[in-house]
Amino acid sequence: MLEATIKQTEPMTVAYIAMRGAYSQIAEGYGSLYGWIAQHGLQATGMPQAVYLTSPADTPESEALFELWAPVASTEELAPDASDVGIKHVPSTTVASTMFTGPYDAMYPTYESLRAWIEGQGYRIAGPPSEIYYSDPAEVPPEQYVTEIVFPVSKL
Repeated sequence: MLEATIKQTEPMTVAYIAMRGAYSQIAEGYGSLYGWIAQHGLQATGMPQAVYLTSPADTPESEALFELWAPVASTEELAPDASDVGIKHVPSTTVASTMFTGPYDAMYPTYESLRAWIEGQGYRIAGPPSEIYYSDPAEVPPEQYVTEIVFPVSKL
């Protein structure tokens, strides 16, 4: 049974990099993002997050668009530089959220269950989904990955 909740996120500042294409490049993207953060003397302040701007169900992977985020302790916004990394403020948002434990490629049924749960609670999806990663794939096996799946929502 799906355990989900509606909650308000905290506003945050994130370093981000826009990505296009195969999801297999996510690990490399995070390497670039966290390398940039270190080079600029910033401190990561939260868990990494991926925001999926196109739907994997409707978009060929070669055309997928997504952003990788790392919350940082910074007050200024920066447009993406030559390394394609920038800093932006993300406002507080009302979201539907659920936790998933297991390999990333097994999450799809949980996404579908969360979508149905959202409608059943009198909400509608109001933006692209994101995943917040609580496990380091270099430290735990895929069946122990812990990921929060989040959809921005608004009341119907």
